Amino acid sequence: MQDKVRQRYGTKESRLVEKYIQTNRLHKKVLEQRLNATGIYRSQHQLLMNVAENPQVSQKGLARLLGVSTATIAVSLKKLEQGGYIERQMDAKDNRINRICITEKGTEAVEKSIAIFEKLEQTMFSGFSQEDFQQMGDLLDRIYHNLELYESREHKAAKGQKGEKL
Repeated sequence: MQDKVRQRYGTKESRLVEKYIQTNRLHKKVLEQRLNATGIYRSQHQLLMNVAENPQVSQKGLARLLGVSTATIAVSLKKLEQGGYIERQMDAKDNRINRICITEKGTEAVEKSIAIFEKLEQTMFSGFSQEDFQQMGDLLDRIYHNLELYESREHKAAKGQKGEKL
């Protein structure tokens, strides 16, 4: 068994996946360190950026944009509101709907976030040519496409197996 494990981790594919995972972890770590210094956590930044892009969005609309439930973002929105980054305003036409609005403090945090993202991206891609960007984009698109196909096949296979057991 140990030989199989050793062989598995010695393949060119496994080494590339490991590099990808390490790069992703380091990116996340560096980004979180910089963003946390602003007083807002990474997931809250994502909410705040979406509120900035979609003025007067409802909580339901924001959840739909992010592909999560309203309950999932409720706590983060409450913390952003308590921190003075957003305000909730009652919809003029429907009292049941609260519109989420970014405050001046929230706008400043978004501007700082954008600067952090831009600096990190410039650092990450320092020395890359246009051809490098194109190649990397194409390769990542191919990997994504392959994973989508794999997931789709596995989902269909699992669905078929469940049907057979009934």
